Order: sequence, then C-alpha cells, then structure tokens
Amino acid sequence: MSAAVPVLLAAALLCAPGSSASRRLRVLAPLSPRHALAVPPLRLLVVLGGAALGLVLGGPAGGIAGAAAAEVARRRRSRAREGAAATAAAGELADAVSRIVEELRSGSHPAAALGGARSDGPLAAQALAPAAAAARLGDDVPAALDRCAAGCSDLVATELRRLAGAWSLADRHGAPLADLLSGTLADLRWRLAFAARVRARLAGPRATAGVLTALPLLGLGLGHLLGADPLRVLRDGLLGQALLLVGSGLLLAGLLWSDRIAAGPVTR
Repeated sequence: MSAAVPVLLAAALLCAPGSSASRRLRVLAPLSPRHALAVPPLRLLVVLGGAALGLVLGGPAGGIAGAAAAEVARRRRSRAREGAAATAAAGELADAVSRIVEELRSGSHPAAALGGARSDGPLAAQALAPAAAAARLGDDVPAALDRCAAGCSDLVATELRRLAGAWSLADRHGAPLADLLSGTLADLRWRLAFAARVRARLAGPRATAGVLTALPLLGLGLGHLLGADPLRVLRDGLLGQALLLVGSGLLLAGLLWSDRIAAGPVTR
C-alpha cells in the first residue's frame, strides 16, 4: 500500500492546473497537434521518473518528494521558456512598431502600414494580424488590438493596449499617429532594456539560490562518503520518512519562493 502513495501523488500533480502564462502564449504561438499530443506523456514520464527514483532512494516518502521535485523542475523550466518567448515576442513587436512609424512618416496610410505586418517576425505578425484586417476593412483598430491583447502574454498585452490607446487618441483627436506610436515604441524599448538589466543583475542571486538548494543533496553525499549512510536513516523508520518529507517540502518551498522574489522586479 505504501508503495502506491508516490504513484497517487504523481497522478495528483499531473491533474494540477498549469500556468496561465502558458495558455496566453499558446494563443500567440499555438502548438501543432502532434506537439500538443506529445506534451502530457512527457509530463507523465518526468513526474513518474522522479517518483520512481525517489522511491528507490528514499522509500515512499522519497517517492513523494521525487515526484514533487520533478514537477517543480518541470514547471520552472516551462516558466523560463515562457519568459523567453514573451521577451522575444515583445522584441518582435518593437521592431514591427518601428517599421510602422517609419512607413507613417514616409506618408503611408495607417492601413497600409499595418498591412506590412506580414514582413515582421512571426509572433508580432500574428499579434498584429487582427488589427491589420480591421484597418483594411475600415473597422475599429483599437478594439482589434484590445481583443488580441486578451490572448497574449502580460508584456505583449500591455504594449498592445498602449498601441490601442495611441491609435484611439489619434482617431478621436487627430493627433499625429506616428508621434504617438514613436513614444510608445520608446517606452517599449526602455522596458525591454530595463528587464534585460534586471535579469543580468539577478543572475548571481539565482545562482546562489541554486547552490543553496543543492547543499542538502551534497550533505547526503558527504555523509555517505563518511560511512554514516544518511539514506538508510531517512529510508527506514517513521521518523526518517517524516524528516525526508518535511525537509524536501521546505527545500522546494524555498526554491519556489526565491523564484517568485526574483521574478517580481522583472515583471514590473
């Protein structure tokens, strides 16, 4: 019965809701059907593999800890990929706005400038496609930008709403659209540069958090080299299992909390 506990926990982890950011990014860059079908088995293998390794090394409590650690590692890697994709999409959007501003200053019609989004990066082109279609049909461009922002990552959604505001201001009051978009572009590039500087400065604290997370594992290895056999202490007996569960839980909680602290300045 006790051996089934890690398997049940792994199944519970697989049923846990995923990140909302991943759903927003899938609107910008939808997965192919083959990739979408391949994701759940991969997640299953990761979690069950961690549970199996933990079960072998630390018994039932080790299986639970292994499943939780594998899921935390998978989610951290997923968040890192999502952050990189959001930054890339924002960079493509900045290049697209820069192109639009140049075309407007050269005398192009706003609909024609938006229609050139097909020559931009794939993420920016997909984000601006509804607005380009609305401009071509004489529809409400700011509303189209707002609708697209609802399905994008936070960074891209914020900038699309700024574009919608600038476009709406130009439509209502006749302000030069190129000047308004130029100010929005300058703000977007500043935000991207600021986020890059913050990430660079947080590289050291992130590395320190990783080292601190690995210290207990190094301690177990050192104890084994000294002949203390700490794994047997944790594997055998109710006290050892309880200590393994509490220790691994605190370790993973500290890792997640440090990630949350480090992510705060970048997202702002």
